[in-house]
Amino acid sequence: MSAYATEVIGIHALFGAFMAGAIMPESSRFRTAFIEKIEDVSTLLLLPLFFVYTGLRTQIGLLNDPQLWMITIVIILVAVIGKFAGSALAARFVGQSWKDSLSIGALMNTRGLMELIVLNIGYDLGVLSAELFSMMVVMALITTFMTGPSLDLINYLYRPKKRSLQEEIQNKSKFKILLSFAKSNTGISLLHLADALTLKSKNTAEITALHIEPSNELHHYEVETQEQDSFREIKQVAQDLEQPIQTIFKISSDIDSEIVQTSNEQSQDLLLLGVSESIYEGSLLGRFLDFTSRIINPEKLFHTVTNAESPFATFDRNQQINAKVNAMVGILIDKNFVKARRVIVPILLKNDEFLCALVQRLIHHSDAQVMVWDFDQILRTHESFREKLRQLEQLVPNHLTILEEKNLDVDLWTQQDLMLISLPCWHKIVNKKMDWLHLTPSTLLLADRKK
Repeated sequence: MSAYATEVIGIHALFGAFMAGAIMPESSRFRTAFIEKIEDVSTLLLLPLFFVYTGLRTQIGLLNDPQLWMITIVIILVAVIGKFAGSALAARFVGQSWKDSLSIGALMNTRGLMELIVLNIGYDLGVLSAELFSMMVVMALITTFMTGPSLDLINYLYRPKKRSLQEEIQNKSKFKILLSFAKSNTGISLLHLADALTLKSKNTAEITALHIEPSNELHHYEVETQEQDSFREIKQVAQDLEQPIQTIFKISSDIDSEIVQTSNEQSQDLLLLGVSESIYEGSLLGRFLDFTSRIINPEKLFHTVTNAESPFATFDRNQQINAKVNAMVGILIDKNFVKARRVIVPILLKNDEFLCALVQRLIHHSDAQVMVWDFDQILRTHESFREKLRQLEQLVPNHLTILEEKNLDVDLWTQQDLMLISLPCWHKIVNKKMDWLHLTPSTLLLADRKK
């Protein structure tokens, strides 16, 4: 081994031993200063000299035979397959996307300083001939230089497809619904509800099913299988309904924030959640609320996805929800919901006017028979609300009925498929302990979208 190579290796060994704690100066300040000086010397002086030294030892002129160049090409191919393909496949196996897997392979394929150190040691020990040393140096240089172009090519191949102006306009005009579910039965009920809201205009609607697994409960090698299992049943139901859906599978330690982020990023119009089981298992809400409390006090569930400060803050029915979600938010209290043939809409507050849009959708798309129950005489004093319902009643006289009775028959309740109610209104009837609460069908609690 040459004196220069011995010096380089010696300095690196000294530096490694110092970093490992083999040399322990009394003063930490002195130790930090010493390390900085060594790094400066290595980076600015020794490293460039080492590369120059290696370049001077490389005799490319020895590769004067086509057969030697063929061997060089084989060496390069073996090196690329071994590191690039091996790293990419390993990353894909543990759950990374193809883009990330190929990027990892491209970065791992880089050979730099360590490769040249090993080659120089092998050459000095006589293990490598001058020709083989030159071939290996060429391989190290080519695999290093190809990293940048490889990453550019990967990013180009996996770039998001540009939409035409017409597609952008159509996409903005679509009514977008995001379904977030934990178990398949809840997801299926949410899908039936979304289908009831979009049945006759599937081309101008976009339904996305979101399933998020807690990161502490899933191994990377289980991701693909879990994703298939999570959407198998809901995809089958969507196929039976002839309802196109998109699916999103995510892994997160903060499920609540992930739902909010997904909804806002995709500019959803309606975010649907279910409470027949905890979709927030493992989250802050899941640790403090059980099934019963979520049904009785669903405003706590709303605050988890709408209130930035505290999921247990007192709900103020005189103000709109301080929403983190830009979309309208709905929570389905599921009692085996399938169809929206008969819908009841209790009205207790003036702010319930926003429900008219969904009432109109249910009538138009599902031919629903809707009863607006004005048992607190709100419509008498709220002219704009009354006018909206009157116009809708004139358009579909056989589908909309306004009731003003204080009590409804049990038989009438049993005929209903769905109750549509605002969250403040639900809060009010729960506080009043209405005796008809136990008669309610599947119930969709709604908070208006953020203005």
